[in-house]
Amino acid sequence: MADTKEKLTAKILLVDDDRSLLEVLRYNLERDGYHCLSSTSGAQAVNVAREEEPDLILLDVMLPELSGLEVCRILRHSSHVPIIMLSAKTDEIDKVVGLELGADDYITKPFSMRELQARIRSLLKRSIGPDYSKEGEPEAVIKAGDLQVYPEKFRATLKGKPLNLTRREFELLNLFASNKGLVLKRDQMLDKIWGYDYTGGNRTLDTLVLGLRKKKEEDPSNPRRLVTVWGIGYKLVA
Repeated sequence: MADTKEKLTAKILLVDDDRSLLEVLRYNLERDGYHCLSSTSGAQAVNVAREEEPDLILLDVMLPELSGLEVCRILRHSSHVPIIMLSAKTDEIDKVVGLELGADDYITKPFSMRELQARIRSLLKRSIGPDYSKEGEPEAVIKAGDLQVYPEKFRATLKGKPLNLTRREFELLNLFASNKGLVLKRDQMLDKIWGYDYTGGNRTLDTLVLGLRKKKEEDPSNPRRLVTVWGIGYKLVA
C-alpha cells in the first residue's frame, strides 16, 4: 500500500486505448490512495500531461493518433515526470527504444498488478521528496570536478550549465557522482537503478551510458569522464 505522503500527493495519468484495462488500473490504484486521470489516445495524453502535470504516467505503446513512444519523446522535451511504458511487445529492442526516448521503466502485458504497484511506489519514492530549495535551507550537492549533482531536485550542471537528463540518466549520473573514481560493476548499477528483480539485459545499461556521454563528453566516441573498465563496468573520472 502507498505511504501517507504518496496518498496525499501522487497524481497518476493512465494512458491506454483499452477502456476495460483503464478501469482495472483506476480501481486498483485509487484503492491505494492515488488520484487517477485517464486518456485513450496519444494526442489527448500529451494535452492532459501538460495541463495536469501528473506525478507519474502509465503509458501504453500502441495508441491511436500518436504512439506511446512518440508521446514519451514529446513530453521529455519539457518534463521529467516518471514514465512507465506498458506494452504487449516483449522484444528487447522495443524496451531499449522506449528507455532511449526517456521512459523510466517498461513492463510487458499481461502483468501482475502487485508488480506494477511496486514499480509505481519505487518511482514515486524517488520523485516525490522534501523541497530543499526553500529559503534559508542549503541545497544538497555532490561535486565531481566541474560536475555538480543536486540529488533532491533531480538537477545536474556541467561547468555551470544545466544538463538536460531523463530521470534514468539522472539516477545513473547521481550514482556515478556518489562513487566518483570507483569502478561500478554492471550488476551493481542494474540493481541500484532498476531493482534486484530487473530482467533486462546489459544493452539497456549501455544505451543509458551512451546517452550520458552524449550530454557530458566533448567527444562521446572517446570519453574521458565516464570511462569503460572492460569486463567489469564503468567509472566516473572527476
